[in-house]
This record gives sequence, structure tokens and C-alpha cells, in this order.
Amino acid sequence: MCLARTVETVRDRAAVEVGPRITRRRLLAGLGAAGAAAAVGLPLPSAAATRARGRVRDLTHVFRAGFPVYGFDPPARQTLVTVPEDGFYSQQWTFHEHTATHMDAPGHFVEGGRLSPEISPRELVGVPLVVIDISARVAENPDALVRRKDLAAFEREHGPIPEGAIVCMYSGWETRAGDPDAYRNVGDDGLFHFPGFGLPAVEWLLENRAITGIGVDTLSLDNGPSQTFDVHLALLGADRYGLENLRNLSRIPPTGATAYVGLIPWEEGSGGPCRVIATW
Repeated sequence: MCLARTVETVRDRAAVEVGPRITRRRLLAGLGAAGAAAAVGLPLPSAAATRARGRVRDLTHVFRAGFPVYGFDPPARQTLVTVPEDGFYSQQWTFHEHTATHMDAPGHFVEGGRLSPEISPRELVGVPLVVIDISARVAENPDALVRRKDLAAFEREHGPIPEGAIVCMYSGWETRAGDPDAYRNVGDDGLFHFPGFGLPAVEWLLENRAITGIGVDTLSLDNGPSQTFDVHLALLGADRYGLENLRNLSRIPPTGATAYVGLIPWEEGSGGPCRVIATW
């Protein structure tokens, strides 16, 4: 993390607010990956949810050198061999786990929380996907939040958010991803300024919709100026995952799409880059 005392803040907050009550890794130890979703109360996708769909949209940014990151160094690459000189082509990359389109696994903020290999296929394949559009408010306020009333308005128009869904925020922020300064949007106060989820909205989703996770088209599940990372702590502390740096959310329907999250089971991974595909 790049902001002053971010690492220390997260460690201290997690120790006070999450550490004592999280024992899920012990609970899940010995359970197969196929049982992980059931162990945390997530519904299994139906046959209809996993059936091939008519339309496909990639929600993933190209993983490129220099992609803007929340903290640590941006990704870098070098060419190791080339076809003309060596007969084949290959690169070497150096990057932080939380780069470009990626997942935050529970263990990213929670001591003993599940890590990348423990995220079950049923949490990644054929998951209902919904999109909450707050782009109009973001145009006026870059620190805008997904609010509880945004969820209520969504459900009045589209019906209940399906249990097990990944609930995504569309803010339009993806258009800034080609410019690290604009994407991070550091203000005169030294803080980032970009939209994210509000804690009341996430708490309501966890209590009432048994979601699989949430997703954003920005650098963080919390909005930019957050110094306490309440949304991360609540969501990951409930053993759900988050997706950051999504794109093309405006090009899929608000409801009715299905997500396929291609997470590599990184050894001891706190999440990691993934390819996210929507079908409908």
C-alpha cells in the first residue's frame, strides 16, 4: 500500500475488529474445495446458471506494464527469449498480487482467512452477476459510495438481488485506467479520491442476500479516501471475496448475467490477477 501508514492501519484494525472472531480457516481445513461454498452458506449454481449463454463480455483489463496500482510497484516485464533469436518467445513479469483486474481473497485482510487455493470452483463458475450503476453521482462526486438506497432502488426496478451473486459497482472510472495519476486521483489532502462501496450497503447484502462477493471498476472496494478499510474488513471478514479493477460493466445487463472468474490458485495467495467473463 502506498499511502502513509496504510499497512499499519490495516494490521491494527484487523487485530481489533476481525482477528478474534475469524476461525473459518480452521473450519474449512480438511474440507474439499467442492465443499467450501456449502461450508460458508453459499448456494450452488443451478444447471441453468452454468448453461452456455448467448452473449459474452470480458470484464478484464489487459494486464500491462505500468498498470496503476494501489500500492507497491507497478507491474514490469522483460523479454527473455524471442522467436527469431531463440526459436520461441517468453517474458518474465514482476508484479504485486493485487494488480490489474484481480481478486481480494479473505486472507488478504483476515489472519487465517481463506487464500486463493481455497476459493472453491463453485464460487467462481456460473455465479449470478448484477451491476449497480452510480456513474451519474460519480460525475459530481468522485468519492461517491454505493448506498443502501441504491440497492433498494435496484431491486424495485429489477427484482431481488439473487442469493450467491457478485454485486458490482459501475462508476465509469475504468475510462481513467490508461492514466495512473487520473485513476489514483490523489487530492491536495494526499488521499486517493475514487468511488467504492459504502459499509451499510455491504452489511445489508451480507445479512440479506448471502452474496458471493462484490466487484468495483476502481482500485479498491472501499472508496479512495478511506483510511479504515471498513468494507474490506466486513466483506473479507465474512469469508466472501472482492473483485477490483473490473471493466465493461456498462456493457452487460444490470441483472441476468453470469460470471466466470478465472483465478489462478496461487500458493498462499492473498488473491491475485484473474480474468472475469460475463455471459447472458
